[in-house]
Amino acid sequence: MFYFEGERRKTHTRIQANLTSSVAAGRTGGEMADTIADTRRLFTKPQNLNDAYGPPSNFLEIDVSNPETIGVGRGRHTTYEVRLKTNLPIFKLKESCVRRRYSDFEWLRAELERESKVVVPPLPGKALIRQLPFRGDDGIFDDSFIEERRQGLEQFLNKVAGHPLAQNERCLHMFLQEESVDKNYTPSKVRQA
Repeated sequence: MFYFEGERRKTHTRIQANLTSSVAAGRTGGEMADTIADTRRLFTKPQNLNDAYGPPSNFLEIDVSNPETIGVGRGRHTTYEVRLKTNLPIFKLKESCVRRRYSDFEWLRAELERESKVVVPPLPGKALIRQLPFRGDDGIFDDSFIEERRQGLEQFLNKVAGHPLAQNERCLHMFLQEESVDKNYTPSKVRQA
């Protein structure tokens, strides 16, 4: 009987050694089925009402709204109100409202592609067919087209401005917060205040 117990201990030790080497080698198998996962929760502090319903710690809201068509003939174009609300420290103004036209969005996209390492999403299309003369509708000044374009521009701006690398680009700050866009600016990075 003593001899049997010794053999049993040796066998048990060999299984333990094999299991340890399997774990170290990253293998799984039947002998690892007895392993129990650690399911303890991470310690978190209790949430109070201010944490649950207060303002978020970091937020960035950009709305493109109130399209206005101005001018006549070849000088006719649509401008959009771009409203920014944020508490991100990289932006010098926490709230701003500017008016931009489609060509300003094209400029911003071109600048971001040229100066940043960000993959810049596409803008809504130019709608060249809608610009042809002798159409039965208002072409690019049709209300449904303007609304569709407004939604696309808002989506574009939110994607771009939400990217941490794009937030450092001076062209984005100028576009969102300055009354007029200086297209002859010197490209640079914005430093946090």
